[in-house]
Amino acid sequence: MPKAKQVLKKVRKLDIKTKKLVDGLMQGAYISAFKGRGIEFCDVREYVPGDDIRSIDWNVTARTNEPHVKEFIEERDLNVMIVFDASASADFGTQMARKKEQGIEIAASLAVSAVKNNDKIGLLIATSIVEKFMPPKKGLKYSFRLIRELIYCPLKHKDTNLKIALDFLNSTIKRRSVIFIISDFQFDLKTIEKPLSLLERKNDVVGIKLNDLRDFDIPNIGMVEFEDEETGECITIDTDDPIFQENYKKLAEENQKKIHTFFNKKKIDFINISTSKSWTTDIHKFFKERGKKFR
Repeated sequence: MPKAKQVLKKVRKLDIKTKKLVDGLMQGAYISAFKGRGIEFCDVREYVPGDDIRSIDWNVTARTNEPHVKEFIEERDLNVMIVFDASASADFGTQMARKKEQGIEIAASLAVSAVKNNDKIGLLIATSIVEKFMPPKKGLKYSFRLIRELIYCPLKHKDTNLKIALDFLNSTIKRRSVIFIISDFQFDLKTIEKPLSLLERKNDVVGIKLNDLRDFDIPNIGMVEFEDEETGECITIDTDDPIFQENYKKLAEENQKKIHTFFNKKKIDFINISTSKSWTTDIHKFFKERGKKFR
């Protein structure tokens, strides 16, 4: 673990960066994309042509002899939960950033967006176990602590088993929440099918997939030794072999298609993020498109 001053400096730097992103781009889109628990009564005003007659307050109308309507405001107070896959496969990255670094920025920005909107924010850092769980709470100090954990949480495991994390949430989260699952999804999706279905029934779930260009295409650079970050297993591959190149691309494309089909079948929103470009464009576009559903 780095010294306390180094930790604080890095956390503050990311905190400032994400606040700028949120203020400049994400906040309005975030608010429109995720609705609160319902509406609450705000005030009564005189009726004007075009108002919904179903909102007329008949008691006030009878008392004043003038038609009045009830006004309501959206009751926000959302629970937002971030599930962050910190397994070693996300340490990979060949473009603008490692997948894990990009995932941390996204998670931090979601946390700041939630807090600025007075929503509760929570975090679950997962490998093959629940490495860290922070229940949803409000406040800038809490979001700052959450960002610190995203950057510096010590991990006991390297491999992936998101089923453990989703089972944990199903038994822990009692109130309906918006749940973001940030992962490269480099595992058998069948392992999370049942707990994800249960989670989706009671919550609003969004999958965010982290991708790198080399997940789909390896350059011809001769004999290369590859190591599985999670298992430590090594294998030597001739990247100049056209059969290998063809099979690699085909397998990558099939895997990506399987992931899309998996989430589409479950009617769970899904965002693809690439390390080859800024993630803000794709997140903002998703928020805007989703916000249209509530108009």
